Amino acid sequence: MVARKPQQRDLFESERSFRLLVENVADYALLMLDPTGVVTSWNSGGQRIKGYSAEEILGRHFSCFYTETDRANGKPSRTLRIAREQGRYEEEGWRVRKDGTFFWASVVVDPIYENGRLVGFAKITRDITERREAQLKLEQMQKHLAEAQKLDALGQLTGGVAHDFNNILMIISGSLHFLKKSAASEPKAQRAISAIEKATKRGAALTSQLLTFARRQSVYPQPINVAERIEAVREVLDTGVGSAIRLAFDFEEGLWPITADVLELETALVNLVINARDAMPGGGTIVISARNIPADQPDTPDFVEISVEDSGQGIPPDVLGKIFDPFFTTKPVGKGTGLGLSQVHGFAYQAGGTVKVQSELGKGTTVTILLPRDQIDLVANRAAATEIGGSGTVLLVEDNPDVASVSASLLEQLGYTVHRVTDADAALREIERDNVDLVFSDIVMPGKIDGLTLARRLRKMRPELPILLATGYSDAAAGVHDDFPVLRKPYEIHQLSRAIAKLTH
Repeated sequence: MVARKPQQRDLFESERSFRLLVENVADYALLMLDPTGVVTSWNSGGQRIKGYSAEEILGRHFSCFYTETDRANGKPSRTLRIAREQGRYEEEGWRVRKDGTFFWASVVVDPIYENGRLVGFAKITRDITERREAQLKLEQMQKHLAEAQKLDALGQLTGGVAHDFNNILMIISGSLHFLKKSAASEPKAQRAISAIEKATKRGAALTSQLLTFARRQSVYPQPINVAERIEAVREVLDTGVGSAIRLAFDFEEGLWPITADVLELETALVNLVINARDAMPGGGTIVISARNIPADQPDTPDFVEISVEDSGQGIPPDVLGKIFDPFFTTKPVGKGTGLGLSQVHGFAYQAGGTVKVQSELGKGTTVTILLPRDQIDLVANRAAATEIGGSGTVLLVEDNPDVASVSASLLEQLGYTVHRVTDADAALREIERDNVDLVFSDIVMPGKIDGLTLARRLRKMRPELPILLATGYSDAAAGVHDDFPVLRKPYEIHQLSRAIAKLTH
């Protein structure tokens, strides 16, 4: 009898130590359940993670930790059944705190037996919300990296093809100008030439749009008549939305001009219309509208507002704040890159404007771009689109013989004498002879010196020498027009003449 007292005391101390250990573990919710799922013990970790005190939770069924959906689907009882039948239940999933907030939990449930009889369950819960969010962010970053690498590869391919294609269009466009004069008295020939000219301009626009989508196109702001530009891409928009969608247009009379990059504006419109189409899988109407917004204060600019409105599904409030994030998309894999609305946002702010969204679930979405008014007289600007003659010697630097032939022909029609060289080294030698009045060079050329590097060297040699650059595609052209004017290929004779006139007058 005396010997048993120390043993009982040791057992009591051991149980007391274990109880204190369990009760004071703060990182894990450690609890016991009876065979029906009622909570019979609780520790400080349970209170920290789930918010209940021991007095509030003891005697309650553990299903109160589950979401309403999980309770309706019978998940709590299924958890105990699996633990009993398989010897353990383990999972990760959403659980609910006392205050109604959710957390991502790692849960383990083990059955407890005594003399072969089930007496309850031991349940361990850990809050791993932060770990899950970090894992999701890592997976998202990996996905974005893969998407960016894919787009970069696509951009390189598209850019190379577009460069060659713009040279081809340059040859066609330049030759057409000569043919139009030669066939002035032939109506049938004029109609054929007009059709070719229209197709060439369409090809040039499509190529530029490809470059814009591939992020390989430099930004060239210019005065824009909004109604005319939207009308110019109407065919593309109609084709993009399909037969189940109707496009409607609502333009205020006397819309002010804006200054923006034409291709970026067109791309933004296409992106908005395609998004609106996808929001109406059952069909509907997309309304594209534009109106003037006068300044409400003396020191603030006037704006032109361009809106694209759909009657589709609407955007959930929790998604609305993310729609302009690069790579964010609610579309299935392979159906969207998540770059469309980020392009719209970037274009609007780059042009000195802003973009806003109004959406209501089940009633549709309206995306509005506000762009500053331009004060230029577009009528005078159109009148300026005429050929201005000149004189003097132009050094033409172009490695493509067919493009060089067309460019030289256009320059000669404007009254210039042309000396043509094929690379930068030859151009530098020609400049030393001091018989050049203007240099007109392509940017992309073979060899160690491209057109931009050549222009910078020439600027040091002869600071007063006018230099005009041309390109159909070039990463190096980004920001070049701040130092040297850049003419986009394919260009027309009046565009070439105006560019030269700006340099020489």
